[in-house]
Amino acid sequence: MSDANYKNLRIIYMGTPEFAVTSLDALVNAGCNIVAVITAPDKPAGRGMELQQSAVKKYAVSKNLSVLQPEKLKNPDFINQLKELNADLQICVAFRMLPEMVWNMPPMGTINLHGSLLPRYRGAAPINWAVINGEKETGVTTFKLKHEIDTGDILLQESFPISEDDTAGTVHDKMMHIGAALLVETVKGLASNSLKEMPQLISTNETIHHAPKIFTETCIVNANKPVEEVYNLIRGLSPYPTAFTFLNGKKLKIYSSTKINEQPRVEPGEFETDQKTYLRLACTDGYLQLTDIQLEGKKRMNVEDFLRGYRF
Repeated sequence: MSDANYKNLRIIYMGTPEFAVTSLDALVNAGCNIVAVITAPDKPAGRGMELQQSAVKKYAVSKNLSVLQPEKLKNPDFINQLKELNADLQICVAFRMLPEMVWNMPPMGTINLHGSLLPRYRGAAPINWAVINGEKETGVTTFKLKHEIDTGDILLQESFPISEDDTAGTVHDKMMHIGAALLVETVKGLASNSLKEMPQLISTNETIHHAPKIFTETCIVNANKPVEEVYNLIRGLSPYPTAFTFLNGKKLKIYSSTKINEQPRVEPGEFETDQKTYLRLACTDGYLQLTDIQLEGKKRMNVEDFLRGYRF
């Protein structure tokens, strides 16, 4: 099959959040033949607990694409539907773990788009952990699914820098577009047989960072650490799920801050403020000047607005 004939491939696309919409849109705009889209079932949300469609479903419906929403991926009816679609290739972006009977079904296998330069940052939260760890570079990888999570053979990779003031949110948005373009390139390369699958090799001097799911304990600010580490934690958890500390017994979410590299006059974990323009949190070797925060029970706001209405 030549590069020009990638449009003949029968492709099933699997994804759920906004991140996966950009890749699906890129494939549709490239003329790929998406025979079905598989996404999460509608879920009740909001005050009225009305059923909400996933971002991917909304997009698929708007493009008149066939949508499947299985509760269980091993359900025999769903497996039969998959077989009847007779796909050449499956693509999985920000979906859930697939059973082998699903990922192994198409003759060309299933490819996944992952938000790191594999084998670094295998796991559920690669964007967050790359920023938390102060990485200066990250990237995206397309690879073939196999048994162990995020270990399949690499197809293509593209790196890009993480700047000093990037957050998990800004890296996510860059990655969404870079990854979508890389996925289209991957499909074309697979169709033309021009891509070589490369096993994930780990060199002896390489540190393999893992990217486990983020839990509440991860989000607690420990001010008994260097200011750089705490600053990176805040960036790596912004805008979601957000790092937090406590102010007079109330949870204080920190969306953004700046570093002040001077020895604090107070103990780590204590606040300094002029009650008008700044609110600083002392760390072991500097301050974090908080800029965008949300106190429990209040709206998210910039620090100046917060200080107008808060008395210490």
